[in-house]
Amino acid sequence: MDRKITKYVLEALSVLYSNKADIKSEVHVEKTKKGIDGDFTVVVFPLVKYSKKSPQDTAQEIGVFIKSRYKEIASYNVIKGFLNLTMSSECWIDALNKLNTEELNKANSPKDKTFMIEFSSPNTNKPLHLGHIRNNLLGDSISKILKANGYDIIKANLINDRGIHICKTIYAWIKWGKGATPESEKIKGDKLVGNFYVLFENKYKAQVEKLIKSGMDKHEAENSASLIIETREILKKWEANDPEIIEIWKMMNEWVYKGFNETYKNIGIEFDKYYYESETYLLGKDIVKRGLEDNIFYKEKDNSVWIDLEKEEFEKKLLLRDDGTTVYMTQDLGTAFQRFDDYELDKIIYVVGNEQNYHFKLLKEIIAKFDKNMAKKIKHLSYGMVELPEGKMKSREGKVVDADDLINEMLVTARKIAKEQGKIHELSKQEREKIIRIIAMGALKYFILKIDPKKNMIFNPAESIDFNGNTGPFIQYTYARIKSVLRNAEKMKIKFTGKISEDTKIVDKEINLISQLISYKTTVENASETLDPGIITNYLYDLVKEYNQFYHDYNILKEKSFNILQFRLILSQQVAEIIQAGMNLLGIEVPEIM
Repeated sequence: MDRKITKYVLEALSVLYSNKADIKSEVHVEKTKKGIDGDFTVVVFPLVKYSKKSPQDTAQEIGVFIKSRYKEIASYNVIKGFLNLTMSSECWIDALNKLNTEELNKANSPKDKTFMIEFSSPNTNKPLHLGHIRNNLLGDSISKILKANGYDIIKANLINDRGIHICKTIYAWIKWGKGATPESEKIKGDKLVGNFYVLFENKYKAQVEKLIKSGMDKHEAENSASLIIETREILKKWEANDPEIIEIWKMMNEWVYKGFNETYKNIGIEFDKYYYESETYLLGKDIVKRGLEDNIFYKEKDNSVWIDLEKEEFEKKLLLRDDGTTVYMTQDLGTAFQRFDDYELDKIIYVVGNEQNYHFKLLKEIIAKFDKNMAKKIKHLSYGMVELPEGKMKSREGKVVDADDLINEMLVTARKIAKEQGKIHELSKQEREKIIRIIAMGALKYFILKIDPKKNMIFNPAESIDFNGNTGPFIQYTYARIKSVLRNAEKMKIKFTGKISEDTKIVDKEINLISQLISYKTTVENASETLDPGIITNYLYDLVKEYNQFYHDYNILKEKSFNILQFRLILSQQVAEIIQAGMNLLGIEVPEIM
């Protein structure tokens, strides 16, 4: 509707002031502020250079012109340099009639661009935790939002399955594991491996502290501890393809992958492409070799390889250790080049926490030395850390919120609340558990996604599952309420299909709802441009608040006027469809009964 008003304003400028220039970008149309009469406001100040008149007179003349020519404009008023337009009831009804809910889940016109979204990217030395949950939910939702805006999307997961941290778990299992398996310990494989990682770190920490007490400084102690020396030997053996180490590595990785897949399934996450660092790190070595040949990198006397970016206001960066082993940057270089070889990508979006901001700036800078165009296609979606009310998590010390434990806690809380509400007690146990899971996952996802990705956040499970306020269950409950109204209408044999009659009398609350409904597509576009699912959560919350107020103030099924009854049922149906479409972009299901 704002585009239509822009068209009318441009026509007015052409006729009234003989302006033939393309000035669409200078016409600003926005929703009228609360407390002012009108639906849309035209900011006139930028247009006075064409009228050569005051903002007040310009707004008045444009208002007269538009009102006299277009029946959609019921009235107008001018406040200083602002032209406030009130749309006719017929205009709003026409807009609602044109809303095709079946098209909501379809993408906007194709962009002919392919984006790869990398997210999750776990290490195979520990289970997924709350931090991974935010990463996965952001990556998945952003993928859905971009796809809804017409982009071809490849969801990629880079498994960090090699390196010194992985060798720590291998060492711990060999030294202290006594042949333990997930079956023998009755524990998920990723949790078992994570326990060995924590065990190693605790024993290593004790060794380091002992060496410091003997007179070494911290750096010397950390590098002289026998545990780290022996672990580095395992890393060398791994890179040398030692059969015994490789066999243990594969076995432990399989335990972890099975555990990861179970967690991914529980939160509804799937990927289109998996990359493994164990396969791409060698590509990084090839890039290092190429960089040395092209004098992009240089070699020190100890054979370590570096890049000097001090002129670009970065530090010197190590790319290959003196023993020939790689670092994270080397692996990321190899993986990036591999992806552009695998696909014709227009952009790679890395969903990675803000503690890696410097790393990705450096990655782009190094890639630009090889290919400036490729570097421009790399985007780091930096997000803030997740903390608990009691403070920061520390995975090395085992002080983390395990993803599986969190999901179970959400299920327990949802089950308790559902029992208190008493809405689903008549359903079968299987149906009840399905709805409880939908509520629990909806609460978790919505709470995390409503926060601006750039901000740190504190996750409170109890607060997230509240049925009131800006929460997933509140949105889900409104959807279920509407579906209940529509089911009751069908039981009463009330038909609510076809077009709404233009002479139906509608009230301000209904106009507000239609106005919000028709802004859905723009909202999804904004979320795509900013890579922020929170824009959609805020939109849904405002829509649901408006609908619940309407539901409280006006009769639907008891309405005596057939036209108004038809209108309110179709309006309710459209609200439900938009809720479902928006929640789908957040990866959240909506139950029909709650």
